[in-house]
Amino acid sequence: MRYFPPKALLSSLCLVLAGCTVGPNYQRPSVPPAPAAYKELPPPNPPNGTWKPAQPSDAAIKGKWWEIYNDPELNSLEEKLTVSNQNLKAATEQYFEAREQVRVARSYYYPTLSAGPSIARQQTSANQVSATRGLTYNSFALEGQVSWEPDLWGQIRRTVEQARANAQASAADLANVELSLRSELALDYFEMRGLDTQKQLLDNTVASDADYLQLTQRRFKGGVATEVDVDQSQTQLETVRAQDIDVGVARTQYEHAIATLIGVTASSFSLPPMPLTLTLPEIPAGVPSQLLERRPDVSAAERRTQAANAQIGIAISAYYPTVTLSGAGGFASSRAGTWIQGPSALWSLGGSAVELLFDAGRRHALTAQARDAYEAQTANYRQNVLSAFQEVEDNLAALRILNEEAVTQNAAVTASIRSLNLSTNRYKGGVTTYLEVLTAQTTQLTNQRTQADITTRQFAASVQLIKALGGGWDTSQLPHM
Repeated sequence: MRYFPPKALLSSLCLVLAGCTVGPNYQRPSVPPAPAAYKELPPPNPPNGTWKPAQPSDAAIKGKWWEIYNDPELNSLEEKLTVSNQNLKAATEQYFEAREQVRVARSYYYPTLSAGPSIARQQTSANQVSATRGLTYNSFALEGQVSWEPDLWGQIRRTVEQARANAQASAADLANVELSLRSELALDYFEMRGLDTQKQLLDNTVASDADYLQLTQRRFKGGVATEVDVDQSQTQLETVRAQDIDVGVARTQYEHAIATLIGVTASSFSLPPMPLTLTLPEIPAGVPSQLLERRPDVSAAERRTQAANAQIGIAISAYYPTVTLSGAGGFASSRAGTWIQGPSALWSLGGSAVELLFDAGRRHALTAQARDAYEAQTANYRQNVLSAFQEVEDNLAALRILNEEAVTQNAAVTASIRSLNLSTNRYKGGVTTYLEVLTAQTTQLTNQRTQADITTRQFAASVQLIKALGGGWDTSQLPHM
């Protein structure tokens, strides 16, 4: 008789019990090919430009991308968000929950083992036909049970695969929540600073209009100006004062939004006014082929696609029988003195296989449902890819167009300042009426406020571009489980 070493027999048994893995193996769905370059990139050397993308050789966006703006106040606020934002804390705990689900899924690879003692005193009925009727006796038992369902069809492997993919999707969700919160904070901050610039312009205009009112009143008293000139000057002053006050509404709301983002009450938080005088930074756009690896939302959608694919295998495994191996052993006796002794030992070994013969089409429906869910998730993933490219192109276009607009608007501001100076001198010299000055005042203020608004929009578009590019994140940061 041929001898088989015990180790070889054990290894062969493990291979048989390991079985196969039913269901389709995952392959990343195809997506539209990435372009060679972004369409909306401005020319390498824009004429008289104030913004251009960083060159490919420049440093890429880093983790603390907000530091590119060189604003200590913004840096401080972003650090507070890390510590105190409750939405970020919730997303973190959701990731931890998903990570633990991987451990739960893996636990089904192994047998379950239970054990426990029991001690009882019993009496049988004296009115039953039995050899032990009316008998009173003690029972001492210590028994353990072991049960194992070998993963013959890969159901557990698919469950682990699904849990791992969902946990990685949750990690990408966490990164996306953090990126969204940080970009929202930066947007609110720059909007608030833009309003501070508007407030400064209006404050200066109120002071200037007050001087014009005094000048007009002196000229009226001297008989040079009319009462209409005085009323027009007074109207201009009060109109600008109202605009000055109105800016405070939006400014306060942005300040309150910042407070909520950094985890403090709006009542206990304030930021002193500071006009937006920062220099717009260069932002490395990178190459389109890298975008999908840098977007956490795209990565989360792709990971959920794998989880949906694994669910198909889980559904298919229900068509196969469930095999269970079990065993029990321990000691039992009617006397404590002989409880834990060899003659009191007992044991059993066995196995079972159960095949579901009829379920009214439930398994078929669950499998079809899993396939449909996979197709839906694949479509979501592809839509995320398309949206990612759109968002980058949108914000590249916004920065390019706003750059061109800023150049033209700067020229308009310069011309309106010159026009107001000329009109003022003509008015003082008695050459023209106050209406010309009033028109020049209104034009200058409108152009200056438009200039400030363009600057604010440039900073907002730059933040949105950084967000669209993934904020320095990439798939290498996904946890390996």
